[in-house]
Amino acid sequence: MRIVTLSSDTKQNILSDLLKRSPDNYSQYENTVNEIIEAVKTRGDQALFEYTRKFDKYELSADRIKVTPEEIAEAYEKLDDSLIEVMKKAAENIRAFHTKQLRNSWFDAKEDGTILGMKITPIAKAGVYVPGGKAAYPSSVLMNVIPAKVAGVREIIIATPPQADGSVNAGTLVAADIAQADAIYKVGGAQAIAAMAFGTESVPKADKITGPGNIFVALAKKAVYGHVSIDSIAGPSEILVLADETANPRYVAADLLSQAEHDEMASAILITTSKELAQKVSAQVDQFVAELSRKQIIQKSLDHYGYILVAETLEDAIDAVNEIASEHLEILTANPFEVMTKIRNAGAIFMGEYASEPLGDYFAGPNHILPTSGTAKFFSPVNVDDFIKKTSIISYSKEALEKVHKDIETFAESEGLTAHANSIKVRFEK
Repeated sequence: MRIVTLSSDTKQNILSDLLKRSPDNYSQYENTVNEIIEAVKTRGDQALFEYTRKFDKYELSADRIKVTPEEIAEAYEKLDDSLIEVMKKAAENIRAFHTKQLRNSWFDAKEDGTILGMKITPIAKAGVYVPGGKAAYPSSVLMNVIPAKVAGVREIIIATPPQADGSVNAGTLVAADIAQADAIYKVGGAQAIAAMAFGTESVPKADKITGPGNIFVALAKKAVYGHVSIDSIAGPSEILVLADETANPRYVAADLLSQAEHDEMASAILITTSKELAQKVSAQVDQFVAELSRKQIIQKSLDHYGYILVAETLEDAIDAVNEIASEHLEILTANPFEVMTKIRNAGAIFMGEYASEPLGDYFAGPNHILPTSGTAKFFSPVNVDDFIKKTSIISYSKEALEKVHKDIETFAESEGLTAHANSIKVRFEK
């Protein structure tokens, strides 16, 4: 891996490189995506079937679009029992973590007859997109469906592309069953997002769509936002390791590569205060790459978006961490908890040498659907709040309103909204 001295210029250059990976920079595909969305919106199932034939080479029809209980049973037969048990354990961890995020409606009543509050209501229908083929990740099924289930969503549907023979990834089906999704539809790509956004004869309309996908899926989610809610526009995966001289270079190298193997646009960055650690990690990365099965993908990822930055001080390193705002941040320093208190921007923070990133991807319980491309500065991981709505509750007695009615009228009249003022004023006419 390339080793670079951290400076304001190198930091800015890296930020520019990383932002090029954002889905916002792929406008050349937007026309294609918009055509697909409009076709599905106007022609429903017919358009879905045509695009599935074109892109997935499967002859989809109304009687074959929904996964059957028999197909789910067959999926269980295809997986090792040990893997199924691991998925169940992971599901319990995810459910336990997200249950702690639940919040209740609240009401605050005062003696003068004022009642204010917040009513919490789960959304009615959630749609989850699950990639297919080589990019099928059952873990993401759990991470999307379980928070919605915990929130109390009544109906959760999944859309996932079929193989040419009409089958769906067995891991996806088993994970969906463990997470208790209500229905699974064999449709993928931008057309699946459009189907869940507007509804077709076979696929119900959702109120919110979550889940990762390729650039066409990401742009489709962006295009339908407003018609439905979405989680975020996810970009390629990222890891940033913040380490000092106490870190184990073998652990650091292994953790960097855990994300570089996702795809050629994944980013892996080490920021360290130790030149010696930087050199050891670089050498260890080369050794690992030669041994790993996805070496070609990893090497291209590192060539384009892999960096080792050597900072003069830990404070400089932390400033860079906050500027980059990585999806995954590992802190491997002498006092990781103290450093953590200074981190403002990260999707998920892993502290200590035994909390490597894959722990969060698969098992610990916190959600692995995280903000990317610097959006951790203002976005959060998928959580229970993504699947609820908050409604304000307001009630005043005559006595309570009488105390403040002139204040409200004054404010409304200052904005030229005399009908607003009159709505209050008429209640105190003599």
